[in-house]
Amino acid sequence: MIEKDRIIDVTNRDNGTVGYTIPDLGNLHRSFQPNETKHISFDELQKLSWITGGKKLIKDYLTINDKEVVNELLGNVEPEYFYTKEDVEKVLKEGSLEQLQDTIQFGPDGVKDLIKDVAVEMPLNDVAKREEIKNSLNFDVTKAIEINKETKDLEQSSAARPIRRVQSVAATSSEEPTGRRTIPMKIIK
Repeated sequence: MIEKDRIIDVTNRDNGTVGYTIPDLGNLHRSFQPNETKHISFDELQKLSWITGGKKLIKDYLTINDKEVVNELLGNVEPEYFYTKEDVEKVLKEGSLEQLQDTIQFGPDGVKDLIKDVAVEMPLNDVAKREEIKNSLNFDVTKAIEINKETKDLEQSSAARPIRRVQSVAATSSEEPTGRRTIPMKIIK
């Protein structure tokens, strides 16, 4: 029997914010940022598993870093439940295509999201693994990498300061360049 006051590390493995409210604990509300780890009591996790959608949060988006507690709340889980970002990187870099297929098939939704994020972030160079992700998760890694590159290129080009082509007649050495291409016309009234 697990003690109710036992403290367990719980991590949000999803790339979005995960939150819940537990009415039995005075409307306790918790919010996890991506990759954030919190120390939660077993009592809170047990009550979370009893509310609508609570087990799905625990199973797919949060990782409980205690196998005994996982067995108590979820029963027997696949090894992919415990995969971290580093484990997903290892599968994508060094693992076989079959290992990736098993990770996709048996991993919870949060691990599938990690696969997408890490494949783009790396970037994943294995074409067969890119195709598997595209076919299994409906996510085009190649397109996502291209979009990221275009976005970075656009940000870099818009951040560059324009250079004057013509020096203003009235310009003195203390004036800041404005980015104008010609001397402004003087309007006399």
